[in-house]
Amino acid sequence: MPIVWTEDPAANRLLETDPLALLIGLVLDQQVKMEKAFAGPYELKRRLGHLDVKRIASMDPDKLSAVFRERPALHRFPGSMATRVQALCRAILKDYGGDARSVWKDARDGDDLAARIKKLPGFGEMKVKILIAVLAKKFDVKPRGWEKHAASWHTVADVDSVESMAQAREVKRGMKAKK
Repeated sequence: MPIVWTEDPAANRLLETDPLALLIGLVLDQQVKMEKAFAGPYELKRRLGHLDVKRIASMDPDKLSAVFRERPALHRFPGSMATRVQALCRAILKDYGGDARSVWKDARDGDDLAARIKKLPGFGEMKVKILIAVLAKKFDVKPRGWEKHAASWHTVADVDSVESMAQAREVKRGMKAKK
């Protein structure tokens, strides 16, 4: 099932082909429309001229924040999201040698996969579950025991149309309202 989380086919393709872009999109997916969050990695790559984990990790934080703040801002909270994306890149560099795909590629089982994702900056319980569902449904990443860690509700992992994106948004809204 291809990714159709934004209106831009190039942004969707980047999410499908670049594991770092996928992780950044998930980090940005809070307090903004999902389409904006998932278009963020493509726009960040356009602004920086790359999505190189080492270069982002070592950037001057103020310069990265300025890139996030360029109009239109990459997020409702550009400064804090720039900090979080940089922390994500630093963690991937330190723990996975700069290879974002290794977060899931080298997981021994579902428990290990969930633990690896949870250690990433910007990934709480809900995002761990959502990413595991995305990995299973969109990328066929299914280490033994993954099911118990995957989201059991309608998430972006299930989005394949404008209608299913609206459904994912409603589910997300409903979950927030219950908090």
